[in-house]
Amino acid sequence: MPSPRRLVQWRPTLVIAGSERATLLALAVVAGVLAGIGAVAFRWLVEHATLLFSGHADYAATTDHPAHPWLPGLGGWFVIIVPVLGGLIYGPLVHRFAREARGHGVPEVMYAIQRKGGRIAGRVAFVKAVASAVTIGSGGSVGREGPIVQIGSALSSSLGRVTRIPGSQLPLLVACGAAGGIAATFNAPIAGVFFALELLLGSFAVGSFAAVVLASVTASIIARGILGNEAFLVLPQFSVHHVSEYALFAVLGLAAGCVGIGFTRFLYWAEDVADAWWRGPEWLRPAAGGLLLGVLVFVLPQMYGVGYPVLESAVVGDYVVPFLVLLLVAKVIATSLTIAIGGSGGVFAPSLFLGAMLGAAVGQAVDALAPGLGVSPGAYAVVGMAAVFAGSSRAPITAVLILFELTGEYSVILPLMLAVVIATATSSLLSRDTIYTAKLRRRGIDLTSPARHTAGLDGLLVRELMAAPPPTVATAVPAATVTRLLLEAGRSSLPVVGPEGRYVGVVSAAAATRTLASDDDAARLEVSAVARWRSHVSPDDSVTSVLDALLDADASDGLPVIDDAGAVVGWLAPDAALRRVAAPH
Repeated sequence: MPSPRRLVQWRPTLVIAGSERATLLALAVVAGVLAGIGAVAFRWLVEHATLLFSGHADYAATTDHPAHPWLPGLGGWFVIIVPVLGGLIYGPLVHRFAREARGHGVPEVMYAIQRKGGRIAGRVAFVKAVASAVTIGSGGSVGREGPIVQIGSALSSSLGRVTRIPGSQLPLLVACGAAGGIAATFNAPIAGVFFALELLLGSFAVGSFAAVVLASVTASIIARGILGNEAFLVLPQFSVHHVSEYALFAVLGLAAGCVGIGFTRFLYWAEDVADAWWRGPEWLRPAAGGLLLGVLVFVLPQMYGVGYPVLESAVVGDYVVPFLVLLLVAKVIATSLTIAIGGSGGVFAPSLFLGAMLGAAVGQAVDALAPGLGVSPGAYAVVGMAAVFAGSSRAPITAVLILFELTGEYSVILPLMLAVVIATATSSLLSRDTIYTAKLRRRGIDLTSPARHTAGLDGLLVRELMAAPPPTVATAVPAATVTRLLLEAGRSSLPVVGPEGRYVGVVSAAAATRTLASDDDAARLEVSAVARWRSHVSPDDSVTSVLDALLDADASDGLPVIDDAGAVVGWLAPDAALRRVAAPH
């Protein structure tokens, strides 16, 4: 009869013989559920934070500087103070608990997937949700897509680690969470799939497609069940009246590519300026910079928050060309300032905003100069939205699909595709990086090149490099014997197996010593009380896919190799991979 202590400590790994694929697909559905609920909860947080800080459902939709209902004596001047108050909340929160929650989030997820094996701390989901909701609610001119990508990814990463899926599958599960977040937030399941495949995984492999689709569909079903099934942006019908307009859409694509790159460069220039000028504590930086943001929002209330009402007004023709240009320039400044001072929020919505202003300005200018063409300025605004996003992110497939799903506008799909391709090509010519990869390159991380020199490892499977399995330790063995067992085996750690021989973790001399020294009842402890989880690999994993896990500090002496039944069948040591790399080829 196992002791109560052992029942608490021992958790069997989720490995079912011959069913790893089915397990992954089931977890993809769970990831979709988590992402869908997370997206709905995050949307609720943003809405209520906006109502709390501004006293209105969306302050950007106002035009006459209305007062906060709770502070009528301040009039419209209260918006100068609101970003400062927001900064005093999310600044310390991010600085203390999850600094990776600062900024727009997508680069951190890309890095986690491609360089960290999909490992994202679970606390990031909570911190990102609260910090981004407060940032947007208190006037930060950023979007919701970056936060929900990071929230969904963090939840899925935690799911994968709790259920102990093989390390090679965790990045895909993280991408499933991101896809579900995008799908649920924007009611765009197809775009969610391609966002994950094109931007995060960088692959359209069939093996990844099914899991990502399941997560995206599941998240969409949950969001639609709670929020309803309507297009994210409700716009009138547009059409292209003359074939010559395609030349104008091509010019718009060229301009959009330039705007996308200009936005990217100004954003990171603003960060450099803020870094150079700020000398106080980092947690106070959002509040100090919030004063500048408050002044900007007071001058132009349209910069408050995400700004979707302003975007819709531009598309339907409520603004004249000079004001559209002013809004475009102001949005670049407002978003860059929000991110530079340490705000938390995405850059997707600002990209759409810039595209709408640019497209509407071009459309109205063409209509004024050549009224005989009978152009629809709104069509240019819709196309501009996709084109600027493509120019900044260099994700043309996602740009086309997400605008189609956001607006339901299929009538302009041809000019939209044309402008997106040209914007993407223009962006590629002007800059090596996208708005997402530029953030990582500034840290010395280049996702476009291999993370390491892996000559000699390409094409190798783990079974070809693994050593014979070391002796295993049963969970019921007295913990006091661990040191002797390690010395006899000549190892710094040994794998631990449960009653049925399934892998449940490893035990090391250091962990055993710490536990035994701090527990008054040490003599009665079993190995289950001192065992620690360590990622494992499969014999059929490629060596290059497990390098990040293999070189992790927690796995300095290697990783256990586990078969489909959960049994320890080998041990992959870092020096085995290093010898193979160093060997002449």
